[in-house]
Amino acid sequence: MNPERLMQVLLAPIVSEKSTMVAEKNNQVGFRVVQDATKPEIKAAVELLFKVEVESVQVLNQKGKVKRHGRFTGRRRGVRKAYVSLKPGQEINFAEAR
Repeated sequence: MNPERLMQVLLAPIVSEKSTMVAEKNNQVGFRVVQDATKPEIKAAVELLFKVEVESVQVLNQKGKVKRHGRFTGRRRGVRKAYVSLKPGQEINFAEAR
């Protein structure tokens, strides 16, 4: 896999109450990823950027909400998320990343 492509796959970590709970309970970390990212690309990108071992990757596509502005309707952009399961003993520290 192309290292330049892997550097662009991960957009941002997901920081919310739900993602924090999942991280503590299941040793998983959530990321927003590009729309055409595949599971092997996501796994390779996380291992390359954070120097950890990935056990599995779950991916979901979240459709954008329909919103109105006056009489005009529109749609927000959809988001692709990835929840990455780390092997036991592995941990991602975002402060030391890169």
